[in-house]
Amino acid sequence: MTGGALVAPSISLVAGEVPELLDHLLLGCNRLDRGIAFVEDHTGVRAAFGGVHPGRGTRNALLSLGERRYLEIIAPDPDQPDAKDPLALHLKELSDPQIVGWAVHPGELSSFAKKLRDAGVAFDGPSPGSRKRADGRVLQWQTLTLKDNSSWLLPFFIEWSAGSLHPSADAPAGCRLIRFEAATPEPDHLAKTSELLSLDLPITKGAKPQLRATIAGPKGEFSAAS
Repeated sequence: MTGGALVAPSISLVAGEVPELLDHLLLGCNRLDRGIAFVEDHTGVRAAFGGVHPGRGTRNALLSLGERRYLEIIAPDPDQPDAKDPLALHLKELSDPQIVGWAVHPGELSSFAKKLRDAGVAFDGPSPGSRKRADGRVLQWQTLTLKDNSSWLLPFFIEWSAGSLHPSADAPAGCRLIRFEAATPEPDHLAKTSELLSLDLPITKGAKPQLRATIAGPKGEFSAAS
């Protein structure tokens, strides 16, 4: 796996194992069936097909990581071969699964956007999003993304619409996220940004910017990195 096995950190700037407001992790791969099989082989839980992202060129499969937290296995949608979305293009290059992002639910995005604006933090959104499930139901949400996220260690922010069932509620259960952290050569800088964004993100010092996660299931566990 890209990034290899996780290494016990020598420096930790934030207490805790998992950010409290983490909504979901994105585990990317060039083929959805390959990503599903990888997770099932290591945890014993098979993710269920979620649906497609029209216009973005991706599709996904999901499994629950507990209450209001889930893993999204995401891959290119073969029915949208001409999609130019940067994530879809990146996923086509990943023969082995790796973390390609994470999301946080900070509450009402309009209020969160005001907080960022008052702090001088540049962002895009909130922008609407949707996905049609295999059962025909449509999930809707809003997202906000930071303009300055060059190392890709920071999350995007999501607010699910009131009428949308959170994916963790009916996705296959049995797995849990036991560790999530960011490694960076500049941990102090990331810690200040994390505090500004109200993220309780565990941060370690590492040779390069990297997200790291460990997920456990009834069969065993696996570690993934960005």
